[in-house]
Amino acid sequence: MSEQGVECKLSRRQFLSLSSAAAAALGVAPIAGSAAESFAEDGVSADDYYAKLGVAKIINAAGTYTYLTAACMPLQVQRAVAQAALHPVRLKDLQLAAGEYLAKKLRCEAAIVTSGASAALTLATAACIASANGARPEEIPENVDKMKNEVVVQKAHRYEYDHAMLLCGVRIREVVTLEDYRRALCPNTVMTNFFNAAEVRPDGAQIDRETWLSVAHEHGVPCHNDAAADMPPIENLWKYTGMGFDLVCFSGGKGIHGPQNAGLLLGKKRLIDLATANNNPNSDAVGRGMKVAKEQIVGMVAAVDWLLEQSDEKNQAEYMRLTDIIANAVKDVPTMQTRVFMPSVANHVPHLLLSYDPSVVGITPQQVQEELRAQTPSIELNPATGTSSRAGIPSDEHTIVIATWMLQPGEAEIVGRSLKATLMKGRA
Repeated sequence: MSEQGVECKLSRRQFLSLSSAAAAALGVAPIAGSAAESFAEDGVSADDYYAKLGVAKIINAAGTYTYLTAACMPLQVQRAVAQAALHPVRLKDLQLAAGEYLAKKLRCEAAIVTSGASAALTLATAACIASANGARPEEIPENVDKMKNEVVVQKAHRYEYDHAMLLCGVRIREVVTLEDYRRALCPNTVMTNFFNAAEVRPDGAQIDRETWLSVAHEHGVPCHNDAAADMPPIENLWKYTGMGFDLVCFSGGKGIHGPQNAGLLLGKKRLIDLATANNNPNSDAVGRGMKVAKEQIVGMVAAVDWLLEQSDEKNQAEYMRLTDIIANAVKDVPTMQTRVFMPSVANHVPHLLLSYDPSVVGITPQQVQEELRAQTPSIELNPATGTSSRAGIPSDEHTIVIATWMLQPGEAEIVGRSLKATLMKGRA
């Protein structure tokens, strides 16, 4: 019988009940459930707009990637978002109250909910420009070329999110060695940016996190840490501000399980206040288009509340249980070797590496990836599958990569069966 056939025999209420029971038996809170069931107690029926729009639902065995809509929100976050949608409030009042609440929860001086981590980086840059120059929001970016305007970054930390800083009109100054770094910090420097996930890259950041921070502070320059994907562990939400970073950003829709279009900027109150001045709903500001709705602000607060009730140990044990299900499903594929890799910084969760000889099995990892993507239900594997080009994951052209932490109840079994069938079909 097809997976769809099995699914049809379970009502939504039965499926949610079974999922919750299974999670409870493991001591793990369910991440998400049916939206229809979530609000059934209020007498609200939820239309399936994915079905109405003809958009296929997927099984996410890849990870918290934006192009796969990142994480699913837990039920208590979904309900908080729905409740917030029922009443208007003054947006500035909500933003300030949410920031004060989050700062207390996350052990920092101040916080602001942003429209994702990229927007947080833009607002951090604007805050540092304002701090160094006494600049008003309406002067950024138009007059920044006439101001102190340099952001210092390690060459190995350059990335596509440089655009978030460049929106403010700054110039990025690259450094490689510690001597380069000391020379680059000058009266024209407004900020340094440290890409947390790149600290351990083999291609070569030479200056570690602690040294980067201390040298910036020796020169009186504020330091921003891009920790967008660095949750779990939960303690990272206060670890980097506790180290002394002036500003730290996190994605809200990845490991925190908040709304995907939300994020956090944490740090020193003086700089967070300047970031707030450059944020929406202020009209003449670089952050005006980075609007965070009342629902997303409340959802971000609710997600932090939910997260602080979780256990890293229990969550990691559950991810490993799901990983073992998939590994056991494919163990009889000829030449198959399995191992688990845990990135030390970003996406610090188990990644299952399935390595085999395509000439024996008859299908390459990238062909497997395409076949699983084309089937129903569509399954997305980690983008490191079949390549050695993605930094941080030790894969190659003979390796399938799977992350299980975004899987919903019952999906690990589907992934395992689908992988085995596809790999064995290659031998036929």
